[in-house]
Amino acid sequence: MSDLPNSVEFHEEGPREGFQIEKCVYPLEQRAALIDALSATGLKQIQVASFVNQKMVPQMADAEQLFAAIKRRAGVRYTGLWLNKTGFQRAANTPGVDLDGKIMFYTTDAFSQHNNGCSAAEMRDKQAEWVQIYDQHHIPLEQAYIMTAWGCNFQGDVPLSAITDTVKFIIKLCRDNNKPLPNIYLADTVGWATPEKVKQRLGAVRDLVPEARLGLHLHDTRGAGAANVYAALQMGVQLFDSSVAGLGGCPFANHSDSMAAGNVCTEDMVFMCEEMGIATGIDLDALIQASRLAEKIIGRKLNGRVMHGGSLSKYRKNN
Repeated sequence: MSDLPNSVEFHEEGPREGFQIEKCVYPLEQRAALIDALSATGLKQIQVASFVNQKMVPQMADAEQLFAAIKRRAGVRYTGLWLNKTGFQRAANTPGVDLDGKIMFYTTDAFSQHNNGCSAAEMRDKQAEWVQIYDQHHIPLEQAYIMTAWGCNFQGDVPLSAITDTVKFIIKLCRDNNKPLPNIYLADTVGWATPEKVKQRLGAVRDLVPEARLGLHLHDTRGAGAANVYAALQMGVQLFDSSVAGLGGCPFANHSDSMAAGNVCTEDMVFMCEEMGIATGIDLDALIQASRLAEKIIGRKLNGRVMHGGSLSKYRKNN
């Protein structure tokens, strides 16, 4: 199947994904300025911060203050990440957080233990309670994430059956709670995906839930990020998580001999899509400026390519 979409949507995760893995805590004012710059690019959703254990991730300890510091722009959703009830309650009590109902599944016990302190099966069984919690707060169920959907650095390759069994569980969970299917995201948390395997897993999920919108949360750990996005585009996927300048990585995902990498780079993927005639609704030049601001804040050269090479617009204007 090759069915390129007419448009795609990128959900920006750099402010959360990027800064939570850094060894130091960057000034709140600088992080707020980056979020404000991203808000002006046409992005529809920006994940601002994590509401997680402050001892484990001190870089996100000021999540409430960061939400208070940003200048909200109409048409942009400002979301947060939580992993447990305490984190959700913090998010729910923070003015300015756009609460998006999400449930999370893990394919390996080891990764689930590192991220949540419980087995993959225990984490799966908790999701029914999350559906009820969202109902109580009148929050629609929007997203279901399947983490380490291709492989795990702690346990190795993930069988396709782990994905399809999880999707079947999601179908039953939604049916039992009289909910429509949420968007289903496959997450390549530690960079095991390759283009043909992307197509294989997307195809298997689509066979089970042809009516659901599918999305990808891809990391560029081993340099296959752009190729994996292209493979997903060929399968008609329209939803992608991404990170400005390629910031980020999961602090619990890697062994000591492996360096975490962020989500696929937002501006690089926007450039690729726009050059292919796929609309993103994003001002690439404004996004490049935001990525350069991110690099200035971090204080070292970041992984984005288009931020350094520039767009093609100025060359086309000269010809």
